[in-house]
Amino acid sequence: MKSLFNKTNIKNVELKNRFIRSAVWEGIADSEGHIHNNYLELYDKISRGGIGLIILGYSTIFSYDKPSNNISGIYDDSFIEEYKKVTDIIHKNGSKAVCQIVLGKEYVNKKDKFSSYDFTDDYKREYIEDIIDSFTRAALRVKKAGFDGVQLHCAHGYFLSRTLSPLYNKRTDEYGEKRYRLITEVYESVRKVVGYDYVIGMKINCCDKEEQGAKFQDCYDACIAVDKLGIDFIEISGGDFYESKFRGKESVYKEEASKISENVKCSVALVALNRTIENMTNILNSSNIEYMSLARPIICEDDLIKKYENDNSYKPRCVSCGKCYVDEEGNKCILNKRA
Repeated sequence: MKSLFNKTNIKNVELKNRFIRSAVWEGIADSEGHIHNNYLELYDKISRGGIGLIILGYSTIFSYDKPSNNISGIYDDSFIEEYKKVTDIIHKNGSKAVCQIVLGKEYVNKKDKFSSYDFTDDYKREYIEDIIDSFTRAALRVKKAGFDGVQLHCAHGYFLSRTLSPLYNKRTDEYGEKRYRLITEVYESVRKVVGYDYVIGMKINCCDKEEQGAKFQDCYDACIAVDKLGIDFIEISGGDFYESKFRGKESVYKEEASKISENVKCSVALVALNRTIENMTNILNSSNIEYMSLARPIICEDDLIKKYENDNSYKPRCVSCGKCYVDEEGNKCILNKRA
């Protein structure tokens, strides 16, 4: 019987357990995306909490692309030394680190003053190459900064996610025929520069839950395509996390993640409302899903994994209220807010 506390490997990266801290926007970088002591202190706390793998909140690949306030950056080499401090802290505390890289919902080509919310035929090949090149350069910086891997953000309505959706991908060429094409081209370019011994992951919606948006088949096709190319792990999320119908439920995307895990060689992680050890252990032993990702519960209790380890019946304090907030130290749980 598999345990959540087994040591495992994603490629050549050994993890001390099967828990992943899923990426969460920190909101504490400065206006240029640079990180400071409060960022280091945040990840010091999280990495001391017992989690096997930490995926940092998304970092933007263009200086002018800021899908969230005070988002961290990775768009030039000045960030490398800053992130080395983060990876050193996380490694010292016994966890492994992955950096998530992102392009926001709207791509802007400043030279031509081109801007589009949709992925249309107006995107010249040079614009597409600019996107691919920027992801690639960012991934190489991630490796130079000492991260154990890089994750491509293809979920939650950000640009790569939108290319999978017929609602936003309105191209009539090969990028419209196979909507996952840009994702595979980004992956292949990144792989060439980071090497085949380096971990690359992808976060993706199992479906958008949006009228005319991407369906499960779109997610499945993209996962199969990148798996054939050699991706190392896929984290399955979704586009309807805040729907009230999920209140009181656990692991709401387990069916979709399970179907994908049965048909890919890479590791699959499941995120969204993973809460109790009993439930997560059942999923681990009844499917090919290998990892359990948590986000909000770690915001509430950064030492949650140690609590799980000491008491398998422990129930997290997080009630998925969605009222997390950001202060000068990063994302916080309202249950921990001081009067």
